[in-house]
Amino acid sequence: MVLLVKMEYVKNLLFSCVLLLSLELSLAFGDCGPEFGGKCSCQKGEYDGKNEQYIVNCTDTGFNDTSVLQHIPPQTQVLIFSGNNIPELPWNVFGTFNNYSQLRVVDMSNNKIREIRGKSYHRVGNVQRLLLNHNDLSISSADGSNHHHPRVFSSFINLMELHLTDAFADNTPDDLATDLHDIFVNSNLTQLTKLHLEQNEITRFRDPQVFCDLPKLMDLHLGDNLLRSLNFNITCLKHLRFLDLERNRMSGFSTEDLDILDSFPAQNRTFVIDLSGNHFICDCNIADLYAWLQKTHVQVRNKEMLRCHRGLPESNGGEPIMDLRQIQCAPKKTVAAGSDMQHKATAIVLGVLTVILFALLAAVIYMNRVQIKYRLTPILDTVSRKVQYTTIGKQDDPEMDV
Repeated sequence: MVLLVKMEYVKNLLFSCVLLLSLELSLAFGDCGPEFGGKCSCQKGEYDGKNEQYIVNCTDTGFNDTSVLQHIPPQTQVLIFSGNNIPELPWNVFGTFNNYSQLRVVDMSNNKIREIRGKSYHRVGNVQRLLLNHNDLSISSADGSNHHHPRVFSSFINLMELHLTDAFADNTPDDLATDLHDIFVNSNLTQLTKLHLEQNEITRFRDPQVFCDLPKLMDLHLGDNLLRSLNFNITCLKHLRFLDLERNRMSGFSTEDLDILDSFPAQNRTFVIDLSGNHFICDCNIADLYAWLQKTHVQVRNKEMLRCHRGLPESNGGEPIMDLRQIQCAPKKTVAAGSDMQHKATAIVLGVLTVILFALLAAVIYMNRVQIKYRLTPILDTVSRKVQYTTIGKQDDPEMDV
């Protein structure tokens, strides 16, 4: 009997060892386990220039939910879960029991995500890079959709890079800045150093303090948007070293904006800006930018390639701003001359109308002189008598001895 028990124990032990060995072999050859249905690979490899990273890759796998993410191996360092169809991220995407202490990168780009709930991400305290590029996120609190979850990134306490390139739904309202600021504040992203917001059709930031609650921000990427001016505060970013404004709709900079940019090297801080691909105009508005480019200590990336246009940007390749020898101010002078002419014409018309008005008034008085004299004569006589009585009264006052 004892022998049978020992044999059963040995049998179970051998079965467990074989099962564990098969699991290790499957993981070694890239199989993530039965829950993944053979759609994903789980193995060590190179990522972002680093070798021997344990990577779980579920790219273009056609998943319609995130349930498989509760079964990723605990040694996972890089998770790539992109090219799927996940309109909404539920609570606890990574489950409630596993502790992914080695997870450093989460890439959930291109998943058609529209909403991320406030409790979707848990157990991601060591994640340093989050990528949500090319989704359809709605975070607005103004449209009544209830998609605004200000603590959506609050579990990423060590997050250093947030990638939101083309992450928001088309026709996102102008209060995107307000909603983003709300998220930055409530998610407490105090370790964030890089923020990518390219290709989001941003026309302006209604909240100028939108980035001021990211105290360690170093690189701010706003390329390929529709910005026309520097209408947000960057002086509050004490560690900012790079500002990407390439391919926006800027036609020039005010002297105030240029002074703000110059304030960074004035504090002995290295500061780089990219202005490539903007629609600068070769008129008087470019004069300040031209002079600034000649003397600034800001490192303007590819400034020799900056171009301005004398017509529509599409009409020609433009002229290098650094090579300008003559700045056309004709549009501004024309406008000024036209304005002066308009003022003169208005003054002449008013003068003529005034003369006509006085002439008509004189004609009316002349034509009705008899009636006017008849009505005014009694009034004038009464006034004259009162004046005479007053004079007589003053003459009759007795003199007083002093």
